Amino acid sequence: MSSLRWLKLNRTGLCYLPEELSSLHKLEHLSVSHNSLTTLHGELSSLPCLRAIVARANSLKNSGIPDDIFQLDDLSVLDLSYNQLTECPRELENAKNMLVLNLSHNSIDNIPNQLFINLTDLLYLDLSDNKLDSLPPQMRRLVHLQTLILNNNALMHAQLRQLPAMVALQTLHLKNTQRTQSNLPTSLEGLANLADVDLSMNDLTRVPECLYTLANLKRLNLSSNQISELSLCIDQWTQLETLNLSRNQLTSLPSAICKLSKLKKLYLNSNKLDFDGIPSGIGKLCNLEEFMASNNNLELIPESLCRSSKLRKLVLNKNRLVTLPEAVHFLPDLEVLDVRENPSLVMPPKPADRTSEFYNIDFSLQNQLRLAGASPASAAAAAAAAGGATKDPSARRMRLRRLKDSGKDSTNDDQAKQVLKGMSDVAQEKNKKIQENGDVKYTDLKTRRWDQGLEKPQLDYSEFFTEDVGQIPGVTVWQIENFIPIMVDEAFHGKFYEADCYIVLKTFLDDNGGLHWEIYYWIGQETSLDKKACSAIHAVNLRNYLGAECRTIREEMGDESEEFSQVFENEISYIEGGSASGFYTVEDSQYITRLYRIYGKKNIRLEPVPLKGSCLDPRYVFLLDHGLEIYIWRGSKATLSNTTKARLFAEKINKNERKGKAEILTLTEEQETPEFWEVLGGQPDEIKPWVPEDFQPPRPKLYKVGLGLGYLELPQINYKICVEHKKRPKIDLIPELRLVRTLYYT
Repeated sequence: MSSLRWLKLNRTGLCYLPEELSSLHKLEHLSVSHNSLTTLHGELSSLPCLRAIVARANSLKNSGIPDDIFQLDDLSVLDLSYNQLTECPRELENAKNMLVLNLSHNSIDNIPNQLFINLTDLLYLDLSDNKLDSLPPQMRRLVHLQTLILNNNALMHAQLRQLPAMVALQTLHLKNTQRTQSNLPTSLEGLANLADVDLSMNDLTRVPECLYTLANLKRLNLSSNQISELSLCIDQWTQLETLNLSRNQLTSLPSAICKLSKLKKLYLNSNKLDFDGIPSGIGKLCNLEEFMASNNNLELIPESLCRSSKLRKLVLNKNRLVTLPEAVHFLPDLEVLDVRENPSLVMPPKPADRTSEFYNIDFSLQNQLRLAGASPASAAAAAAAAGGATKDPSARRMRLRRLKDSGKDSTNDDQAKQVLKGMSDVAQEKNKKIQENGDVKYTDLKTRRWDQGLEKPQLDYSEFFTEDVGQIPGVTVWQIENFIPIMVDEAFHGKFYEADCYIVLKTFLDDNGGLHWEIYYWIGQETSLDKKACSAIHAVNLRNYLGAECRTIREEMGDESEEFSQVFENEISYIEGGSASGFYTVEDSQYITRLYRIYGKKNIRLEPVPLKGSCLDPRYVFLLDHGLEIYIWRGSKATLSNTTKARLFAEKINKNERKGKAEILTLTEEQETPEFWEVLGGQPDEIKPWVPEDFQPPRPKLYKVGLGLGYLELPQINYKICVEHKKRPKIDLIPELRLVRTLYYT
């Protein structure tokens, strides 16, 4: 333990520091949070490498903080929050290498002037929830400070003139610090990195002018103030993503707010907004994800708000809403719609599908001439004479001149008679059919689309697709291999090789019982050019074969659409490798032969053992992985339960790693095949127990790899993996399993 560098004793009920700490000469990080410590006196000052002391949430008082710990050369992190301090620790100013200082949630009422003379390298300073009413002017020396938190302090005498000097500041929290227009700096233009500002729960009547100079502001909290209007200058916040104006006196928003193109979250709860107070162009906020305006006077909301396609939360409870725009039904990502406590609200009906056109007849002259059998030339001339007379003045003059010159020319009369005769013939023919066939229902005559007039090539698709394809609801998948689509077994749907391309057909029934299709073609990240082309071509061939009117949709590995992911019951998984293509041949996969011993009761575990027949034990089940042959060997004293679980595990290996090509063979003791013994190097003379009765498997240990000061840090994680371990890239090292995995979770 003398080489121990990290030690966490959180929530262990400590009342004092153990004397054994003095032997940990290489200790760098000590955490004793959430205990009952009243003092830190002990051997801390004798630990020369100590860099971090975290003692939050204890019962520490001023007398319990030793002065000599601030003489440690490497001390850079000190957290004494949630204690009972009434003043800053003495000699704290001697900790010249301090980077992080947290004294929040104490009862400190004064900060010594000399404290920040030497602590010029501070990056993080939290003095929130104390009793401070002023700040030392020496804070202007904190030119490297990135985070300053002063929440819930009176600060009635603080003018904050030190702020413009903190040029590296990124986060500034001044919640409930009695801020007004007069005790804030006039300009913060020099704070180019400031992105997070919290001025909530103050006495502001308008937005401070100094905030308009922050060009890189991303998060601004002005809630719980007395702000009654916003300036047009808010369009200066081009990078703003979150704006909280809740619990103010706003009656309207300026149109300039529509220029905040990166705004994602807008909170307007508990104001005095009505329909006219929200700009009609608010739909220009194309990245808006959350809009909350509860407890206002809204009767309607602008229709453009429902055009923000990324909107996920729309909270409008406690208003005077009468109705909502119909477009609210078309928000694709909407997760929360809160319209409670709007007694007069009538939700708009969901738009129904366009009804069929039962009476859609083309009465144009050109169509009637065509039905009457007139020549295309005369039909075009008649159409030009009828339709172009009012649209083309020159044509109209020429027509009048012809009429004047011809005198009693009866050409037009002949054409009119021909049209009437043709219409009469058509009507008589239809009446004749009705008399012959009885009553018939007239079908609607829809205008043909341009693509319906195209003549499709007469190709034979029977070589690629069977007759029953697309005739039964469900999912069908083809894999491109040597220019040809090969149907994939249903068990492997959603499992794609990274170097392959696939065609996916989804068949479903509409409300009227008609068949409809969705056709996708999926492209792997490592696939070859010929497979890409063939997947696109055969997807179009499949559409033509089915006579479908849908379009073929391209999906790429790692960027699949939500609709494509919902086609499969389970999540999409990727497998390294691929099948043969027309341009490239695939080498046969090389599998490493391994022998595993199966043990465990509730959940089985696999222990690798040497590939020898003498390693078999009659009390256990063994799994021999020989590539495309997987053997399950059951000893004479082994349980049937473990045998069944071992076979299930072998089937999972076959399904996920071997694409179902492996053969699973179950053998019992004294019924082995010669091939089995050949893999193990020969049959032993006797199979006897060799595993100790008190066998305990090694417990895996998980470490998080980090970079220390000139060496590698490996703090052990001794609890279950949770979401917090997946927030940023890291390397997990499990030595007992000899497994190093790099996790790229974000």
